[in-house]
Amino acid sequence: MAFGFGRLPENPALKRFIYECAELCEPAKVFVSDGSAEAIRFVREEALRNCEEQTLAAKGHTLHFDSPEDQGRALGDTKVLMPKGKRLPFILTKERKAGLAEMRRLLKGIMKGRTMYVQFHTLGPAGSRFSIPCVQITDSAYVAHSENLLYRQGYDEFRRLGRKAKFLRFVHSAGELENGISKNIRERRIYIDLAGEAVYGVNTQYAGNSVGLKKLALRLTIKRASQQGWLSEHMFIMGVRGPKKRVSYFTGAFPSACGKTSTAMLAGERIVGDDLAYLWVADGRVHAVNPECGMFGIITGVNRKDDPEIWRVLHSPAEVVFSNVLLLPGGRVFWTGSGEAIPAKGVNYAGKWQKGGRAPPSHPNARFAVGLKAFRNLDGNLDEPGGVPVSGIIYGGRDSDTSVPVEQSFSWEHGVVMKAASLESETTSATIGAVGVRQFNPMANLNFLSIPVGRYVKDNLEFGKTAKMAPPIFSVNYFLKGRDGKFLNGKRDKAVWLKWMELRAHGEVGAVETPTGLIPEYGDLRELFRKVLGKEYAREVYGEQFRVRIPENLAKIARMEKIYRRIPDAPREIFRVLKEQRERLLEARKKCGDCFSPA
Repeated sequence: MAFGFGRLPENPALKRFIYECAELCEPAKVFVSDGSAEAIRFVREEALRNCEEQTLAAKGHTLHFDSPEDQGRALGDTKVLMPKGKRLPFILTKERKAGLAEMRRLLKGIMKGRTMYVQFHTLGPAGSRFSIPCVQITDSAYVAHSENLLYRQGYDEFRRLGRKAKFLRFVHSAGELENGISKNIRERRIYIDLAGEAVYGVNTQYAGNSVGLKKLALRLTIKRASQQGWLSEHMFIMGVRGPKKRVSYFTGAFPSACGKTSTAMLAGERIVGDDLAYLWVADGRVHAVNPECGMFGIITGVNRKDDPEIWRVLHSPAEVVFSNVLLLPGGRVFWTGSGEAIPAKGVNYAGKWQKGGRAPPSHPNARFAVGLKAFRNLDGNLDEPGGVPVSGIIYGGRDSDTSVPVEQSFSWEHGVVMKAASLESETTSATIGAVGVRQFNPMANLNFLSIPVGRYVKDNLEFGKTAKMAPPIFSVNYFLKGRDGKFLNGKRDKAVWLKWMELRAHGEVGAVETPTGLIPEYGDLRELFRKVLGKEYAREVYGEQFRVRIPENLAKIARMEKIYRRIPDAPREIFRVLKEQRERLLEARKKCGDCFSPA
């Protein structure tokens, strides 16, 4: 077995882990990345050489295809390893001893004749109180290449920490390949070992299942955060411009394909991160840091008009990896919802494609991976060790009939219970399974929890109490429909909701109190629509968008009570807040009926 490039940092536990993996997987050679430009370039070239990626016409652009059966997060194959007899409600688990034995069987000799790539990264900026060192082992150059785009290099941090490095461990194999694509999808397994702070994955390439530092690491950091008194969240971080050159930072939790990236990347605002955030309290205020330095975004629907900065990056010379889009002659790509004319033919993840067939040209969950430094609207505080102060927290899902487009909670406690812990959303193509089913998804994080739901909600409730100035909590809903079944929000309206939240966070606009929260006054929105979007905003539209829908809200409360009654450790505050909201709704119904406008 030959080793190449960097020397292993001086850490006995790290060396033992790497040697044990090499002995188990039996690679022909081991590549140890030292994080240098030369090492990063070598990994990219390896992905092209072994056909996991192919070059495109634009400089720096490459394309990767996943198996038709490996196009989203494999929630059914992803399990948290637990001690014998222990379970986690809502979370798939497996007995730890049996899970590790199965993974050893699957990984035994799986890298014969191939290269094992060993890479070092950090979650969070170097020097941050939440900079977590990680080591990724994989035989997929595509996975290693993606990690280099999405995460900060950590080789020097490992050398600096030496024996003190308490690192997270990730072991992955794409398994047997056919034309550069994972073949044995039926034996796909992704196991999260909480006790060993490790993730094991095999027979998959889709980045959501294979790039360890993304949602797989989230399970590990949620447990750490719960033990240490901070929060590891499925949230973007963005800077919203206010009056007199003020920038206010917001975090936001949205399930996949619910407008999260398009909000974080809104034209005219500043991006810190589009997906994950670590939150802690310092000097009485909540601060947030992005553990990533890149974007792995859904490309479906990205177009020149609605997403100008993403569009520019995807059409400029830069290091970008496209996945599961349509390959056109001449090395160009096309994706559904781009706003361009649908081509006559091409090649996609399923093979040759022709216009007029039943299959879409690109997969609904097609993606792109790119470093954040390619974006002109990148905020200068991306690598600030102290993070950014948080002025507001936003929760949003897919809801056609209940929640208004934007609303502020009455308090931190009300926001955690009614906006965060009661979040529901329709399923999308980002997960494998049925699409369009409304699902309970507290904090948009249910699929990634590694602790009981009740404990997670309690952690959020307690977190706000530790801050002297807890940020206000808001909800947004871009998918509310009118009586005619059409969406009431325009795609660009989110820019107005953000501006209202920014002003509201500083107490510079008023609000109308409703049974479910605080909503904008019509006059403020009319002015913002003119100023931000240059269009008129009719009072009738306001009345329709912000109608209080009593039966739907009461039904939601009933659903939440039913769910949380089944959770043994659900905090009592949940039921008190739900009861208070029901009482407000019933009192309003007596005065105004089942449905009424804020006027």
